[in-house]
Order: sequence, then structure tokens, then C-alpha cells
Amino acid sequence: MPNRDSADLVVVGAGTIGGWASVFATEHGAERVVVLERGESGQGASSRAAGIVRAQGGTPQTVALGMWSIDFYRSQRERYGTDSGFRELGYLILATDEVQEREAKARVEMQRAAGLGDVRYIDAAEAARLNPTLDPATFRGGTYAPGDGCVDPPRNVRAYSIAMQRADVELRERTSFLGIRTGSDGAVTGVETPEGTIATERVLLTGGPKLREVGALVDARFFVGAVRHQVAVTEPHEAFDVERQPMVFENAIGLYWRLEEGGLLFGMSNPDEAPGQAREVDWPYLHAMEERMHRYVPIAEGLGIRKAWAATIEYCPDHLPIVGPVSTRAGDEIPGVTVATAVGHGMMWGPGVAKIGADLALTDMTEVTDVSGWGMDRFDEEGRSPSYDPIALPFPVTAADE
Repeated sequence: MPNRDSADLVVVGAGTIGGWASVFATEHGAERVVVLERGESGQGASSRAAGIVRAQGGTPQTVALGMWSIDFYRSQRERYGTDSGFRELGYLILATDEVQEREAKARVEMQRAAGLGDVRYIDAAEAARLNPTLDPATFRGGTYAPGDGCVDPPRNVRAYSIAMQRADVELRERTSFLGIRTGSDGAVTGVETPEGTIATERVLLTGGPKLREVGALVDARFFVGAVRHQVAVTEPHEAFDVERQPMVFENAIGLYWRLEEGGLLFGMSNPDEAPGQAREVDWPYLHAMEERMHRYVPIAEGLGIRKAWAATIEYCPDHLPIVGPVSTRAGDEIPGVTVATAVGHGMMWGPGVAKIGADLALTDMTEVTDVSGWGMDRFDEEGRSPSYDPIALPFPVTAADE
């Protein structure tokens, strides 16, 4: 039996990224992988997400990331004997004025050049033919990718939990990460937990709304904040009792909706809300977004809310993942410590980011996409970044230290 107190890789966090990263690490040759989770696996935002998955990214790199993640979701049943419940529904990202229409058409050209061959711009009439619940008088058109879809978040947690068990990953729930030990050269030699030290030369810190606090334990400064995200599901209607109907996103305000249980699931975050931990529902704002959705989907007006929930998710002001080596506040890289966070896009980019995180932690390189612009070094002292992904929820513009 191997020594319980040593590991080839210690992963901090058992959400979507940490869970799948641990599996990918074993597939990459790591013989002993330990995952630390201070709560229970998947009980954070991973099980409370909306589950939307799209390849329609705002940069060539995020297009590649979305495509990789969708391909992975499609392959899960064959690879692991279980899956996250991916459904191909198609995704329509609305353009409501001339500026948005211009930007959308330019974005399609970029996405097609990046390899997303089936994306196209369609006018409002064609959009309404694809999704008959839409009122074509309320928007100009939008970008459409038929391969985009959604997963079932609790089923995703189940899928990676089963895959972890079959890969002999050791999951230690209710076990906090307390920090690292380093050698005379500054490289990591172990991970501290309440039960003692795990000897290891590789640590992967995964994303979540507590990532800033995790970073502080290794003297790192992550420009990642926490923010409330809300999701609700309407009561059923025959118009939504169909196998396929394109999901819709009004990117300008961050409102999206899709089929769920014979009704519509819709979600949003409030960009004007102060960042911080919040899991209770803000009913006034939820109802304001509900009314906004009714503008596009008149048939949904009058439908009651069957259920609603809120979760705290992480965000980054430039909406891009953070992956790569971890450096201290003084700028010194900590050899052996890697970070991987999808900054609030755990269902959409989670598998791809998990694969990147495992790759970088074990070999310092990845073939998923070009990640050279996604490291900690892209931020200045105020947390500003020269990069930006324009297809994202409208999170706060900064993630300065609280």
C-alpha cells in the first residue's frame, strides 16, 4: 500500500474543475492523487449552476476551450460509463441594436476562423423559426451555433465523483487546505491539513468563490471575486414541452434562458450589486429579469416560478480563466504550485480548464488551447488586465482586495 501521507499531486477543491482535474491527472500518469475539500464534493456552485455549455466564445482561445469541453461531454459515456447529461439544444446570442449586430457578425468570422464551423449570424425571422416562442419584433438577429447545449449540474457532480472513484483518486472531504511547505529552493514539498502534512511536489489550486482566501494561504494574490448568481425555473407550458429549442442569451445585460422540466430555466447576475458571499434570492431583481425575458418570450408571461435559487460564484473582471504557475505577492513563483479557475464558467469551460490545470501541474504544457495570456502575470497591481472576453455575464468591473 502506498504511503497515505504522500501524493504525486494534491488538488485543492472538489468542484467541477478539481474533480475532473484529478481524473485527468491519473490518465496523465499520476499514480496517487489526493483531493482536499473542506466541505462536501460538488456542494458549492457546481451543483447549483444553470449548466449552459457553449463554444461561442469571445476570443479564439475561449472558442477552443468551449469546443474541447463540449467534445468531452459528448465522450463521457464511452470513456467513463457515466455522463453529465449533455443535451444539444443550440444557442442564440441576441443582437438588439446596430452596434451589437455589427459586433456579432465580426464575432462569427472570428469564431469560424477559430474552428467553430457551424456558427452563423441569423436574422430575427430565422431565429423565430428555430425557436417559435421568440417575438422577432424585439431583436434584430443573433449568432447561432447548433452544437451548443447544456448539462445537468448535479448529474455532472455524480459523473466526476464516479470517475474519481474508478481512477482511485483519494477524496478527503471536510478536510481544509491550510497551506504549503517549501524547501530551501522555494519549491513545494508538502501540503498542510488539519490531519497533518501530505508530502508532495505538485499542488493544483482550483477555482471557486473562496479562491482569494486559498491564495492568501500561499501568499498569492488572486484577482478573483465572489458574486451572487440567481437561477429560476418557471412552471411548465406546452410550448416548452419539446425535445429541442435553442437557448437564448441577451449578452448586453447577462440574461439567459433554456428548456427545463417543461418550462424555462432563466438566470442572471446583477452587475450593480456589491461583490461578496450571497446565497439568498434577490427577488426584486429576479422579477425584473423575469419581466425582461417576457419581452422576448411573451408566452411565458403569467407562468409561475416553480423554484429559484442563488449561489455564490467566482468572477474575474476580464471574464477569462486563470491558469498557470502561482506567484507570491512579491512576484516570486512557487515551483510546483499551479492554479486553475474558470471564473464562474464551471459547466461551460470546466472540463477544459480542468484538463489544462492537470496538464500544467504535471508537465508545464497543454494542447487544449493557447494559455499564454491566462496567467497571473496579466494583471497589474490594481487587478487590471489587457485582455477581455466580451461574451460573459456582466460581473463587477474590478476584483480588488476586500
